[in-house]
Amino acid sequence: IEIYKRERLKNVQEPTINRELACLKHIFTKAIEWNYVSENPVKKVKLFNEKNRRRLRYLEWNEIKSLVDACDQKIKPIVVTALHTGMRQGEIIKLKWSDINFNRRFIMIDRTKNNEKRDIPMSAYLTDMLLELKQKSQSAYIFANSSGKSLSRFGSIRKQFNDAVTKAEIENFHFHDLRHTFASHLVMGGFDLLTVKELLGHKSLEMTLRYAHLSSDHKRLAVESVIGSKFGTNMAQTIDAKILKVQNNLANLIIK
Repeated sequence: IEIYKRERLKNVQEPTINRELACLKHIFTKAIEWNYVSENPVKKVKLFNEKNRRRLRYLEWNEIKSLVDACDQKIKPIVVTALHTGMRQGEIIKLKWSDINFNRRFIMIDRTKNNEKRDIPMSAYLTDMLLELKQKSQSAYIFANSSGKSLSRFGSIRKQFNDAVTKAEIENFHFHDLRHTFASHLVMGGFDLLTVKELLGHKSLEMTLRYAHLSSDHKRLAVESVIGSKFGTNMAQTIDAKILKVQNNLANLIIK
């Protein structure tokens, strides 16, 4: 396995090798469970340190507008949903109309990467866009192909998104970076990291800490939420308003 790690470094990056080793580790775990082998040799192999290699690319407001303007009508609703919610691509393409509560304006996700349910508030713009799509839809899926089935991550979505990125003249940007864009603007808008963690559905706060450097306000908000509340400041009542403010900024750019 160590020889494999060394040889793979000639062709791919360290995070990719870590994913492959994680897969191999799981294979041996199942093999032990099924009585094919007695030990897992991958447990003795150290993974590469990724803490200093984590990629954080997000769009500025002018770049967001350029990207959305460059999207065709098929990919635009998917991109807008990602920008407004921070959802993963896999979560978005699996969305069904039954997952949307239009009355409460929430998206309910129960098929997350971490197998945990979470509710994501929808802006007025996103709600109106999805309602318009619903009127034309004949599928259980919100974003469906011509056969009414859910879209594939590796099909037309990738090409259409890459075409839009190229047209908008945006460099070094992937679909998952839309999620970073959502989170980054929340943090820069003054949100505390715990709220961002819950909206993104991160399993641990450590994953959310990558955005901490984007704003010093989160420390002030932490003090305000605990100490300020004792003197009459109710931070809880401002959370929904802040979410809508960030989402409305996105909506205004798209409308313009």
